[in-house]
Amino acid sequence: MNSRDLQLKAFDRLLTIMDELREKCPWDRKQTMETLRHLTIEETYELGEAILENDLEEVKNELGDLLLHLVFYAKIGSETQDFDIADVCNSICEKLISRHPHVYGDVEVADEEEVKQNWENLKLREGRESVLEGVPKSLPALVKANRIQDKVAGVGFDWEEPQQVFDKVKEELEELQQEVSADNKDKIEAEFGDVLFSMINYARFLKVDPENALERTNKKFIKRFKYIESKAKEVDKSLKEMTLAEMDVFWEEAKKI
Repeated sequence: MNSRDLQLKAFDRLLTIMDELREKCPWDRKQTMETLRHLTIEETYELGEAILENDLEEVKNELGDLLLHLVFYAKIGSETQDFDIADVCNSICEKLISRHPHVYGDVEVADEEEVKQNWENLKLREGRESVLEGVPKSLPALVKANRIQDKVAGVGFDWEEPQQVFDKVKEELEELQQEVSADNKDKIEAEFGDVLFSMINYARFLKVDPENALERTNKKFIKRFKYIESKAKEVDKSLKEMTLAEMDVFWEEAKKI
């Protein structure tokens, strides 16, 4: 049996188990798309965590959890006769073929950027009134900003050089500082948002995922702060009893680990 046959057999096994659980397990039988939604979001974040940690064993496990959810939604859809897993697979297959005319048609592209531009143009031809319609409203603000900028860039609304974006970052920082100096609370928030938006745009030009970059910094900070906490216990002190200078000594130690 070749690898493709083994993969299909494994997927068929999952579908069979899903059918059995939906019929015989009280918890699985009770679930709806709405009750699964928040669990799916959690599973997605757990997958993202495993990817950042480069824990491939955990990536495999989390992919399995997420795949179960996809099969679960398709099972529920089949019960209401709206769609099943075959419809789901065929739908994405048709979309991929339609949006890759450079692979399945006679369109020629020079590079990745042309592929992205063609992708967004094809979406508009499919009936979307705006390229931004594909940005989910419920996305976290940082991720949403990145997706917005990526999508408008796909239709040519973009800076030409990274330096232009960096100059914009500096301009927004100056405007923020002006409002801080004037103690204008309402405008401070607006200008702070502009700074973040421009920084996320700059990250795109640097080929840096801002969400990943920030999460790596979060992890780094947590690790170093926990080191300070452990050192404080060693000297039998609480953090509140320590001076900032004392904590900074341990912080510098943590940076070398």
